[in-house]
Amino acid sequence: QVQLVESGGGLVQAGGSLRLSCAASGRTFSIYTMGWFRQAPGKEREFVAAISWGGGTRYTDSVKGRFSISRDNAKNTVYLQMNSLKPEDTAVYYCTADRTTVPTKWASWGQGTQVTVSS
Repeated sequence: QVQLVESGGGLVQAGGSLRLSCAASGRTFSIYTMGWFRQAPGKEREFVAAISWGGGTRYTDSVKGRFSISRDNAKNTVYLQMNSLKPEDTAVYYCTADRTTVPTKWASWGQGTQVTVSS
């Protein structure tokens, strides 16, 4: 079993930046892909970004060019650098991990961290 703990959320003005971190513990050797999802009030949870063990990345269209996902395999940590934040980025951000290369049903989830972008 893998445990995920996010940190780094908060309140920021539009145009600002935040960096989220997610530390994994437990059966970390089983992790191949790590990612971030978000859920805004009244909306469904949506995919934001993912990164493979080798560093391959993918993003949802709305964050391309503004967000950057990275990971430190030695520290079992994934990061989400968020720049040029917009009010519509306001959501609870969840870290996730899975042992497959392109997860369709992610195995592990963090508790979430709130990101609020004021206009």
